[in-house]
Amino acid sequence: MKVARFHAPGDIRLEDVPEPRPRPGEVKVRVRNCSTCGTDVKIFRYGHHHIRPPRVMGHEIAGEIAELGDGVTGWSPGDRVQVIAAIPCGVCEECRRGHRTVCPDQESMGYHYDGGFAQYMIVPAKVLAVDGLNRIPDGVGFAEASVAEPLACVLNGQELARVGDGDDVVVVGSGPIGCLHVRLARARGAGRVFLADLNAGRLAMAADLVRPDAAICAGDVDLVDEVRKLTGGRGADVVVTAAASGAAQEQAVQMAARQGRISFFGGLPKDDPVIRLDSNVVHYRELTIVGANGSSPAHNARALGLIAGGAVPVADLITHRLGLPEVLDAIDVVGRGAAIKVTIEP
Repeated sequence: MKVARFHAPGDIRLEDVPEPRPRPGEVKVRVRNCSTCGTDVKIFRYGHHHIRPPRVMGHEIAGEIAELGDGVTGWSPGDRVQVIAAIPCGVCEECRRGHRTVCPDQESMGYHYDGGFAQYMIVPAKVLAVDGLNRIPDGVGFAEASVAEPLACVLNGQELARVGDGDDVVVVGSGPIGCLHVRLARARGAGRVFLADLNAGRLAMAADLVRPDAAICAGDVDLVDEVRKLTGGRGADVVVTAAASGAAQEQAVQMAARQGRISFFGGLPKDDPVIRLDSNVVHYRELTIVGANGSSPAHNARALGLIAGGAVPVADLITHRLGLPEVLDAIDVVGRGAAIKVTIEP
């Protein structure tokens, strides 16, 4: 079978390897769609400390069960499934407290285990042990189901930031994550949702799809001033920084309303993770700043439900569908910001 394996930064190879066989407790899946994200771009360019090459990449996975390992019950060949990316251990103190997104022993598909840039893959027993293999609801395509993983991360972020009825929400970053934030905020009852980006072309492409109440090109106007104008000087109830930008995080504090909530959703580069924070603004406005780190298995299941029920449409966000031999083209398109969502169809 064909796989796309990471060997070193800048070195991903399309290779022929034997089809895997599931061991006891494992499930073999025929991959139908594995979508790409900015993390794949970072791995391609810089590698990752959790990846020991060679490793099959890809963590936004949907497909159908091809074979069951001994001892696996409740599943059958042909079942349509979505696979979690982040695998909590399920037994540590954080997991026992329900904090599965911050499990210190978390492992990941495409990092610790071979991922979905392959015609077939093995779902580890650890995934099944934490209910991380989800049935795809009827009416949801494989490509849409693969977007459940990033939507699950967005859901975690908005729950932590308490996005709710009537909120004015600013999303900074108009990539696929930003688009999902816009749609989920609306589904959660937000009053108005504004989308901002420095890249005018990408912003226009995203705004044409998700139709924010205002699209703000931060390269043309002062983002903080524009948000204040749009909100009558009050500021936003919620600001989500869906971009790896320290400047955006600093601006988020300045554009938040009193008792506003700020989600530092996009992580910063490891070599530049420190920002300047006006602590008095946080103090006197009673602001809440939260991080957002991935998703739990339960978030994935609920994300599939949001897609299936039409609360968060995702099909139109998939702007490019490419075959496995074109995986490098997919990573290039994502890296240039020339697409919303790119999916690989092995």
